[in-house]
Amino acid sequence: MSGHSTYEPKTGFTRWLDSRLPIIRLGYDSFVDYPTPKNLNYWYTFGGILSLCLMTQIVTGIILAMHYVPHVDHAFNSVEHIMRDVNHGWLIRYVHANGASMFLFAVYMHMFRGLYYGSYKAPREVLWILGCVIYLLMMATAFMGYVLPWGQMSFHGAVVITNLLGAFPVVGESITTWLWGGFAVDNPTLNRFFSLHFLMPFMIAGVVILHVWALHVTGQNNPSGIDPKSKEDTVPFTPYATVKDGFAMVLFLILFSVFVFFQPNAMGHADNYIPANPLVTPAHIVPEWYFLPFYAILRAVPDKLGGALLMFGAIGVLFVLPWLDTSKVKSLRYRPTARVFFFLFVLTCLVLGWCGGELPDNMVFQVGSTASGDPIGLNFVWLSRIAAAYYFAYFLVVMPVLGLVETPDAVPDSISASILNHSAEKKG
Repeated sequence: MSGHSTYEPKTGFTRWLDSRLPIIRLGYDSFVDYPTPKNLNYWYTFGGILSLCLMTQIVTGIILAMHYVPHVDHAFNSVEHIMRDVNHGWLIRYVHANGASMFLFAVYMHMFRGLYYGSYKAPREVLWILGCVIYLLMMATAFMGYVLPWGQMSFHGAVVITNLLGAFPVVGESITTWLWGGFAVDNPTLNRFFSLHFLMPFMIAGVVILHVWALHVTGQNNPSGIDPKSKEDTVPFTPYATVKDGFAMVLFLILFSVFVFFQPNAMGHADNYIPANPLVTPAHIVPEWYFLPFYAILRAVPDKLGGALLMFGAIGVLFVLPWLDTSKVKSLRYRPTARVFFFLFVLTCLVLGWCGGELPDNMVFQVGSTASGDPIGLNFVWLSRIAAAYYFAYFLVVMPVLGLVETPDAVPDSISASILNHSAEKKG
């Protein structure tokens, strides 16, 4: 926790403002003098990177909205107008489109770090849940944004996903009809998606404020999972954390720039440069890369409702994670057995992403064929089922059981002690 404020106004104006609206004090206490664990590594810089991504998406999105036309007859051409006729429109559009991928990449790194170091455990349950809310809003925003160019993948992706909602009993059909604005994906659908896509980033920004507030109430977690016990365990946020965050942001922007200037369409699909045509369905409807693991889980179940429930359940299980992990030790640094299962989980997520991008009946490997010529081996549907089974087993079986039976390594008494021990291990 930040504790007692040390801010002292220096001028007459700042004293006057501080007595009426202590906004400078809030900024000073939150981003200058805020006590930060001194053992934070570069995995903790993704929070600042995510703030940068959110601001980039909002600014570029507002500019694009000035030129975009949310109408099925003009949407595709308006995007081409932005690319060709608007001053620096190509740059703004590529920054926004690739920014979505960069944003989701940073979120996944942020979440995996939280899982590894136990950032979801008491007293940070609300902090974690707010993070999951942000993630859910981001997924919805990204999906609706993908529909706006009104290319072949945009249109048919919208048809597939919105039809899934109709599988839910009682409310599914009503929700689908409301999203469509009629009885099929058409102009009212595009208008709704554009409105919601414009609104949701501001909702995300609001939840981010709550997320940061919750962080400053409970205090920052750290690689050792030990709460600071004295001033020796912490350093001021500025300059120590800000310099590290700034350096990480520069490296991230270099990666971002490589995609924007050299490979702007690397993470897109060529079919989305074809205007939407309801009468021509692409041979392989595939979502953006950050949806692929969930798409694989969806296709792993032959039943439409079952697949939809499992897909949404893959996100929903994250909300109850703080109560599934029974271990008293936060950081996997001191849980060698749990580390193995965690890295298997990361591998599982990558495998699910691979499966989501492939045709379901394609073979992973083939060992032979039947008399009728049908291949014998493992196809992507069965690989998706195996990976999906471990995905849920990790949360619902491994975490609860392992926390009860595993014997963790000795946890240091303080952050300072953990740094000394960690340095000694490296030298050894």
